Amino acid sequence: MKKVTVLHVAIIALGLVTLQAGVLTLLGQPLISASGNIQFWVSEALSSEMSQQLFDWYTFSHIIHGFLFYALLRWLFPRMPMATRLLVAMGIEIGWEIAENTPWVINAYREQALAQGYSGDSIINSVLDTFSMMLGFFMAFRVPIWFTVTLALAFEVFTGYVIHDNLTLNITNFIYQPEFIYRWQSGG
Repeated sequence: MKKVTVLHVAIIALGLVTLQAGVLTLLGQPLISASGNIQFWVSEALSSEMSQQLFDWYTFSHIIHGFLFYALLRWLFPRMPMATRLLVAMGIEIGWEIAENTPWVINAYREQALAQGYSGDSIINSVLDTFSMMLGFFMAFRVPIWFTVTLALAFEVFTGYVIHDNLTLNITNFIYQPEFIYRWQSGG
């Protein structure tokens, strides 16, 4: 059996990201924001630039995805090579990024208080969400578990406090949005 090299993994990873960008193009998502501007960071949660620029508050959630995918894949497949785990994690993240930009999911998000004008991600934002997941995956591989858990909790509390949203609230609201969360996120 041929040994898998870093080059092989990089080529497969590049192929996955290219597939992601291609499918998002077919779904009609723009390469960059409709404003034509490219910004490194968007801090205004209700801005039309949210999910359109390079990074935003939801970048923290994608880093947490990496933590979670690393932990889950390590637990489920302890003998799986690290490179394969990374590619599987990328496949899961890219699958979500594609699903997230389908009309059904975009409309489901629009029901939430903070995403009423949501139109999906720009391709550059979506691809960088995948890279953010990869950063979280590598961090979970390199740092102690207690640090990863502490950092994930800090990200959740920090983003929850600053923008009234985080990964936990996002998942909760996607499944069922309690009225008290809707009011809190709406500022009421």
